[in-house]
Amino acid sequence: MILLEPHNAIIQTTILEKLQKPGSLDVVFVDYDNVRFHLSTPERKTVTVLLLSMNIRCWDELVQFGALDILRREYGSLLASQVEPDYNVSLEIDLEQAPTDPESREAFVMSLSLLKRNALAAPFERGFETQKQLESTGGQGELMQIHYRDEEAMYIQAAPDRVTVIFSTVFREETDRIFGKVFLQEFVDARRQPSIQNAPQVLYSSRDPPLEIRHVPGLRNSEEIGYVTFVLSPRHFTKSVAPSTISHVQLFRDYLHYHIKCSKAYMHSRMRHRVTEFQKVLNRAKTEVATTERKTASGRTMVSR
Repeated sequence: MILLEPHNAIIQTTILEKLQKPGSLDVVFVDYDNVRFHLSTPERKTVTVLLLSMNIRCWDELVQFGALDILRREYGSLLASQVEPDYNVSLEIDLEQAPTDPESREAFVMSLSLLKRNALAAPFERGFETQKQLESTGGQGELMQIHYRDEEAMYIQAAPDRVTVIFSTVFREETDRIFGKVFLQEFVDARRQPSIQNAPQVLYSSRDPPLEIRHVPGLRNSEEIGYVTFVLSPRHFTKSVAPSTISHVQLFRDYLHYHIKCSKAYMHSRMRHRVTEFQKVLNRAKTEVATTERKTASGRTMVSR
């Protein structure tokens, strides 16, 4: 199994190319979860200034949980005051102001390619901060709902000793549900190994939502719906590991469905290979003609086919 990268490879490679050879640009592309990007040179006379815009379905919810504060922290003056029409946020990138040191330049481009990841990090960071406060006050934090897909959502809630992250996901086919259960069982069994017992607890339920979100209106009660719960302990979001935890957890839904599709494609290829081998065996086979012996009244043998 492979891990999906949190950054957008198209943003990374395109900006690196334009840093080496500036020129006019107008590219529209889509990332996971139908997040749409537009990378362009708004002024044809100034090809060293790029405009990177993003449209994400759950933008209003992310703003409510502090997405703009995180983007200001990460991008500062790059955050455009006027957003491109039909998009939620825009960055103005002056290539002439980019770092000249190769290592710093790569880090700068990588931060730009993490625009979606940084926006989606807002509810996670708020949940981690709330957990620290609840350690002394007790109670339950706000249930944050992020509807990042048309029929699927992510729920985050802090408690005095943990932060719970719940994904609702839709399995369109019966085989997808079976593969999903197999993969999720592997997550459960993996914690039994001594080397990774510190991994977050993973729970899975089909159709019936977890107790934390059963009061949420509008939840679908269908066999197509599955719920995956991550229980994050404070050790999972210390200052040194919190960015990595956020990047990995928010990509879990895409990671799960990606590997389901890869597994189905592999099984289909093996089935086609097996059918091809059987056809070769049949083509090499020779048909045997049955013969019978009969004797006449005089004792002579007569062979019939």
